[in-house]
Amino acid sequence: MDLQQMRYVVAVAETASFTRAAERCLVVQSALSHQIARLERELGARLFERTSRRVRLTPAGEAFLPAARQALDAADRARAEVAAAAGEIRGRLAIGIIPTVTAVDLPRTLKDFHSAHPRVRVSLRTGTSEELTSRVRQGDLDVAFLGLPPGTRPTGVRARELARGELVAVLATDHPLAAAGGVDLRRLAEETFVDFPAGTAGRAQSDEAFQAAGVRREVAFEATAVDFMARLVREGLGIAMLPAAFVREVPGLAVLRVRDAPGRVEYLVWSPARPGPAAAAFLTALGFAPDAGP
Repeated sequence: MDLQQMRYVVAVAETASFTRAAERCLVVQSALSHQIARLERELGARLFERTSRRVRLTPAGEAFLPAARQALDAADRARAEVAAAAGEIRGRLAIGIIPTVTAVDLPRTLKDFHSAHPRVRVSLRTGTSEELTSRVRQGDLDVAFLGLPPGTRPTGVRARELARGELVAVLATDHPLAAAGGVDLRRLAEETFVDFPAGTAGRAQSDEAFQAAGVRREVAFEATAVDFMARLVREGLGIAMLPAAFVREVPGLAVLRVRDAPGRVEYLVWSPARPGPAAAAFLTALGFAPDAGP
């Protein structure tokens, strides 16, 4: 078996299509199909179930896929290390971000990084802080930007605190509280809320603050996308709690300061293992020593 065959298998698994996989790999479909069939004969097992309507992995394919990805990542890492030794940073940089990151102007940072290292391929993934931390631990992401409640630190990864801030209440412009100068959590608990899903760090920031204030609130709508949360708030379906530094990114809403506001801490995290050249260069650009301890 060779790396090209593994790359074809990964492409088919990710696209669920031989046609789309061939397009991604810039080969004709017959060549891709031939190489996968050759690999299946070598392994003595079918990797894909093919029907006229869909393509999916067999149990053998499910077992093969993680190892194939690891082999491809190792090969990419080896090429990147050789290039770095010659003074060129290249390879993959996978970044995870929460939807409300504010401590770093990521678009501007990536613009500067791309100008300095144009051969690096950057991929961005959004998710909850818990999901992103897990993916960093597993090696799927090189770095991630998180938002956690005060007193909570990421585990199993290297972490650096970036910023601390407070949440504010956002509500429809015609809401009775829209013109209020300020409010406390006890008063807000009388309202219906739009919030992140239960069990996530984004939700915990508010839940812990209301619990500390000794009041309960009703969360009627849960969403993971901030723009959709904002649409629900604009329609008057509830109010939401968002980072004060982020609300300027969400126009068309009234903003209300909260006297006993929930807090949050933003972190940058990366793997305890030695980062690859692209990740090390990105961490250095942010002002962090890649090999610093947790």
